[in-house]
Amino acid sequence: MMESSSDQSHHGKGLVEYVMRKAAPPPFLLKTYMLVEDPATDEVISWNGDGTAFVVWQPPEFARDLLPTLFKHSNFSSFVRQLNTYGFRKVATSRWEFSNDMFRKGERDRLCEIHRRKAWSHKPQPNLQLQPAQKDSLDNDDQKSSSTSSSSEFTTLVDENKRLKKENGVLNSELGIMRRKCKELLDLVAVYGVNSKKIEQEEEENNEGPKLFGVRLEGEGEMLERKRKRAEISESARLILSQSCK
Repeated sequence: MMESSSDQSHHGKGLVEYVMRKAAPPPFLLKTYMLVEDPATDEVISWNGDGTAFVVWQPPEFARDLLPTLFKHSNFSSFVRQLNTYGFRKVATSRWEFSNDMFRKGERDRLCEIHRRKAWSHKPQPNLQLQPAQKDSLDNDDQKSSSTSSSSEFTTLVDENKRLKKENGVLNSELGIMRRKCKELLDLVAVYGVNSKKIEQEEEENNEGPKLFGVRLEGEGEMLERKRKRAEISESARLILSQSCK
């Protein structure tokens, strides 16, 4: 019996919807791709240098501010477990960088090739019921998985804190060295000022210029001007060094 045109049309429409549904990427992957691609979130999550993986730079901010906008939770550990079910792997020890061969910058169409891993590698036997002890074991495994993820996140934060403390110690050491050098320069300027006064006194005492009845013929104004210039030079050097050493 031949199908009517309306039946054929309905069948064709259903086939198209089925093909489109199969071709559409999973919502989780599409939402994650949108977060990574958005330039406004680059400080929190972005592609790595060559676009072959993405990095969650600030997990706390990512969980608090971004996850709730597209997902129904704000749990970073749950997000990581979801990535694992789609075959993503963590490719760096010092940061939260995840990679999947089909998750690439500018290749959104390849998201359809990423499939969710099945929970079991074999088909379950029909009418198979887990014993209470087996159920408890599975629950414990889930708790251990969650605990391991949280522990890994905590370890990463601890390592980052240690790195920052080490860098801070290096900067403090360099700052101490610079302060000592500035103090030495200030001391040299002070010594220069003292020596300058001594030189002036010696010049006054040993001036071989013409004298009349034991009195030097050099004008008093000229001598004062020379002293003033020396004092200005000394004071300028002291001010510059003191300001640069603050």
